[in-house]
Amino acid sequence: MTAFPGPADSGAGGRAGGRAGGRAGGRTGGRTGGRAGGRTGRVALITGGANGIGAAVARRLADEGVHVVLADVDEDHGRALAEELDGAFVRCDVREPADSARAVQTAVDRFGGLDLAFLNAGVASGFGLGDDFDPERHRRAMSINVDGVVYGVHAALPALRARGGGDIVATASMAGLTATPFDPVYGANKAAVVGLVRALGPAHLPDGIRVNALCPSFAETDIIIPMRDELERQGFPVLPLADVVEAFMAILDGDGAGEAWYVVPGRPSEPFRFRGVPGPR
Repeated sequence: MTAFPGPADSGAGGRAGGRAGGRAGGRTGGRTGGRAGGRTGRVALITGGANGIGAAVARRLADEGVHVVLADVDEDHGRALAEELDGAFVRCDVREPADSARAVQTAVDRFGGLDLAFLNAGVASGFGLGDDFDPERHRRAMSINVDGVVYGVHAALPALRARGGGDIVATASMAGLTATPFDPVYGANKAAVVGLVRALGPAHLPDGIRVNALCPSFAETDIIIPMRDELERQGFPVLPLADVVEAFMAILDGDGAGEAWYVVPGRPSEPFRFRGVPGPR
């Protein structure tokens, strides 16, 4: 559930410099990566799981034997997909901390624990800071895109620790890696998610918990409907959902933490290479 209409080249490529903590060695369980003996029987919570990227990832995980808990405000689609995947649905407004806590508890009560939290709920804002600025819409976007990730991480950490480790993946965006003058609030939201993930990665790796970000360009989701005509006019390619799902699975199969994986048309997905800041002399 993310979109990015700007260039994706600047600074991208290679492995992420200064990766946080290297390998998550010494895990006692909970790893959702394929190298840890497969994913069958693991438990995943997906916010924004009723549609778009969240639904596509849920289907892929369920195909690999993962129990999925879909958390969304879209009850009709969420319940239908949960039934299709033999999973669970919980209504969750990520702006409310109690809703994220209840979603995690649903995973624990229904399937016995939590191994993966995919914090994917998000919205575009569609306005600037000039005459079109809308404080109410601004707070809504900030609360869903940033607070929703903060509350989701806070709720998931105890359950992941109880399993001996696991994964948290937050959906950011290419808009979090480059300037987005067309939607500055959205860009600021996603940059905040990237910054949060980079800070959380090394902080929680000692507990066997990997925190990373998924940063897609324009993906084939409802969020791009208002801008689809302009994208087509500019000849900007739209990412198939399958490409985003493959990048997500690559994050799970990796060993890094605090990384922001870009997903752009025509390039293999990998962690964005951040330049180090100048140090004192």
